[in-house]
Amino acid sequence: MNPRFLRGNKIANWWVIKKQSCSFDQGCFIILSQISQTGHSGHMTFMTCMTIESNIFAIMKKSYWLLVLFFAFSCEKAVTFDLKENGPKLVVEATIENNQPPLVILSKTVGYFSNINPVILQNSFVHNADVYVSNGTLTHKLKEDTINIGGGYFFFYYSIDSSTLSSSFKGQLNHQYSLRIVTDSKEYTSTTTIPNITKHIDSMYWRPAPPGNDSNEVAVMVKATDPPGYGDYIRYFTRRNSESFYAGINSVFDDQIIDGTTYTVELERGWDRNSYPADRTPYFIKRDTVTLKLCNIDKTTFDFWRTMEFSYANIGNPFSSPTKVLSNISGNALGYFGGYAAQLKTIIIPH
Repeated sequence: MNPRFLRGNKIANWWVIKKQSCSFDQGCFIILSQISQTGHSGHMTFMTCMTIESNIFAIMKKSYWLLVLFFAFSCEKAVTFDLKENGPKLVVEATIENNQPPLVILSKTVGYFSNINPVILQNSFVHNADVYVSNGTLTHKLKEDTINIGGGYFFFYYSIDSSTLSSSFKGQLNHQYSLRIVTDSKEYTSTTTIPNITKHIDSMYWRPAPPGNDSNEVAVMVKATDPPGYGDYIRYFTRRNSESFYAGINSVFDDQIIDGTTYTVELERGWDRNSYPADRTPYFIKRDTVTLKLCNIDKTTFDFWRTMEFSYANIGNPFSSPTKVLSNISGNALGYFGGYAAQLKTIIIPH
């Protein structure tokens, strides 16, 4: 307001209120000045308020530059963290699927800051372990076997021992299985269940990918039915032509939202997690033969993959919350033993 506006005008009980933020987190201050008469006195009162405010701005300005100088010339102190080196832990990836033999992969953890190369990965496999799987009636000791993956490297796993087929078995629906591993004089145990197939694939069809994608890309749609009653957990895999089955990047789901309904959902293509993320697309290509493997799983298998995939998705994110991957292996081992009730459905996409 112009001070001259006050000269010669009677203004009673008028308050001039100014608010400014203070430095150093001291909140706000308020300037109040009452003008109760006309003429010179009222004019001077207003000018006094303006002068106080100007002085405060000058102080704040000086404080600002003092802060700038303080932070510019403040000392830096290096902080050293003493990171404890934990010994290697056993990592278990064990599965059993309906109409398939049990499969167990054993390895050891490597240091968080270790370099990763094929030699280190091959040396992380655990050899000569005693691995037993039981269906409650038969107990079979698995045998270590290898797959030549080229370049002088091998993949190691444990499965059916053909020399003792009398005790061997394949997975069955609605059966519970136990796992026992003995290695380095330590014993590790776990149990899992192959549930019944409760979620059914009704149909599959395709449609063009949304605008902006390659004209040869297509979205595969799945119509499925979930039975009434919560607790139907699933994990899915896709296979494109003669490739292996790969799980979706987010591959596990519960039925909290779709319980007891028939629904349609887009099927995102599964990918090898060793591939570059930038190369991945959720779509398939015209002329592809696409096979969906939809598996009912138990709660512990769901929890493992739910937490594992959440942790995987947050790699490199400095703002993500720490996530504990939930394991069902005893003895402080990592990994899981999971049962899969699998069903398959195939669609051929024309040109």
